[in-house]
Amino acid sequence: MKIDLNADLGEGSASDRALLELVSSANIACGFHAGDAETMLQSVRWASANGVAIGAHPSFPDRENFGRTAMQLPPETVYAQVIYQIGALKSLAESEGAKLVHVKPHGMLYNQAAADAALADAIARAVKAVDPALILVGLAGSASIAAAAHHGLRTREEVFADRGYLASGALVPRSQPGALIEEAEQALAQTLTMVQQRQVRSVSGEWVAVNAQTVCLHGDGAHALEFARTLRAAFATNQIAVTSA
Repeated sequence: MKIDLNADLGEGSASDRALLELVSSANIACGFHAGDAETMLQSVRWASANGVAIGAHPSFPDRENFGRTAMQLPPETVYAQVIYQIGALKSLAESEGAKLVHVKPHGMLYNQAAADAALADAIARAVKAVDPALILVGLAGSASIAAAAHHGLRTREEVFADRGYLASGALVPRSQPGALIEEAEQALAQTLTMVQQRQVRSVSGEWVAVNAQTVCLHGDGAHALEFARTLRAAFATNQIAVTSA
């Protein structure tokens, strides 16, 4: 059994470099919610040095609220903005002799696209326009995955170690109780169940099927590094290989 382990980088966390020794994929902020040209380049260099797959992490234009503000933008606006962000990181990666491997939308762009077919389509079209070989990472079972498949893109279905789930398979909104799992033991147990049994218990008690191909590890948490090491140890004990391949 194998799993990809990804983390968001270039968002101002002091643990970025250390996390890159533990994950297999990195999603690098492209300037719209966090980061800038310099942090993007540094993140590319660190990821390359650790053999970690490089991905773009595009967002709504919302630095003030870290990309977590709901926006109703025209699909063609989102299409252009996503191409712009992916293109910037792709150029920086190639300047270092590295390759852009995947794209994972950030924050509210990610969450809205999981349920909004038109938005998901705009993102998938943007990814394909930049490079049809790119992998689109999206919430397992969501509209994002369906749109990517429709456009012939490879996909990677994502689950979250430290987020609560609704019975629909959507994440619990951050404004609601149960959105975040604070206890490391609970997050670990949820992750292993998703990876090994392909299911997750929702906050209302129902079991929901999930196709866990990559696990998101939030790098900005207070105990992110400690939890990352715990997760890697648990994967090793259960003979689950961590790889982006």
